[in-house]
Amino acid sequence: MSMSWEMDYKSKLKLADDALCLVESGMRVYIQPGCAEPETLVEALMRRAPELFDVEIVHMMTMGCAPYVAPEMAGHFRHNAMFIGSNVRAAVDEGRADYTPIYLSEIEALFESGAMPIDVALIEVSPPDSHGFCSFGVGVDTTLTAAKCARHVVAQINDQMPRTYGDSFIHVSDIDAFVESSRPLCALKRPPLTELNISIARNVAGLIEDGAVLQTGIGGIPDAVLPMLMDRKDLGVHSELVSDGVIPLIEAGVVTGARKNFKPRKIILGFALGTKNLFNFLDNNPIFEFHPTAYTNDPAFIARNDNMVAINSALEVDLTGQVCSDSIGNHFYSGIGGQVDFLRGASRAKGGKAIIAISSTAKNGTISRIAPMLSPGAGVVTSRGLIRYVVTEYGVAYLHGKSIRERAKSLIEIAHPKFRQELYEYCEKTKWLQHPQPSVMAVSK
Repeated sequence: MSMSWEMDYKSKLKLADDALCLVESGMRVYIQPGCAEPETLVEALMRRAPELFDVEIVHMMTMGCAPYVAPEMAGHFRHNAMFIGSNVRAAVDEGRADYTPIYLSEIEALFESGAMPIDVALIEVSPPDSHGFCSFGVGVDTTLTAAKCARHVVAQINDQMPRTYGDSFIHVSDIDAFVESSRPLCALKRPPLTELNISIARNVAGLIEDGAVLQTGIGGIPDAVLPMLMDRKDLGVHSELVSDGVIPLIEAGVVTGARKNFKPRKIILGFALGTKNLFNFLDNNPIFEFHPTAYTNDPAFIARNDNMVAINSALEVDLTGQVCSDSIGNHFYSGIGGQVDFLRGASRAKGGKAIIAISSTAKNGTISRIAPMLSPGAGVVTSRGLIRYVVTEYGVAYLHGKSIRERAKSLIEIAHPKFRQELYEYCEKTKWLQHPQPSVMAVSK
């Protein structure tokens, strides 16, 4: 057996420019996202640009640069973002790239059903093991399925890609071309912790009890929450992603997964976004079990975790509890991502908590994120029917089962003090905070 895959591997070993000849005009190319972006293959694809026309490039957020969205690439490449990263935001804004709003859990079904067929998948994997299996390392996400469904698979073999466990392998026989390229993975720099993030995180941490199973997204607030949980016991993790913040909790014996009733003792994740420190920690570490996003983000699987706590962020929340997270007005900013998948799962879990955590203001305190109405064009990602907890630095509002009047009152209480009066005045106008009419008896006195 071993000899056969080794010969297979050698026969498919190519230089990057030769491997990328598989891409032809009019094709759809998938690029592995996050920290696992195969940069050597992307660079070779760019060198082919002059000969290529109408190539669609599809992926979620990538951590490398995205040279195919440069204005001069018009006509050669067009990007279709399933989640908008900062490297493609301007292109989407200027109409040179597309945005496809979709739940993270449902992306892979587009590849499988043929609704979005993939011609070439560009992936980055670890060198093959003795059985001929390469690991997707830090990024299984939607890539395992994309590789399974693609007509052609080109793999960058990187000896700096950690070997991770779970449903995270692809066999040499399922890859059409190999390009060996050793280079550091794209790292996600950790944002500095701000006082504001710490005060929001304090309110979020107050909702997390011993034995909770966590999902934390990316960004300042989740990063600030994790260090506050050092005194908890037996936390678990079921998340679309993890970052460096989980390492101290695992090393301190706080994250054990011991009380986890679904996939106990395992950290379930789809991909990792972080630094080299995290990548080293993941390498051959059996507590991490990687799965495709269609699995990690399946609300039915998420709901099987008792005491599931989902922590997500947003751009604005209106007084009825509608949450906008993917656009600023009609400017598309990020994506739906896993927010709804996890809020649906957590809200159906026994003892679950679905949390939207935001700062009360944006733009240096000039605008309130708790808004009378969403900005014109803003996208409702989480509906007012699904909302549970909203947390700011001023406190916690629980909205489920509450009337519009009760919601508005709770949200005004956690808005920034300088905006409370105008929020209140808006509610007087809309009659949402009508005071009950005094009874006839009281009047006649």
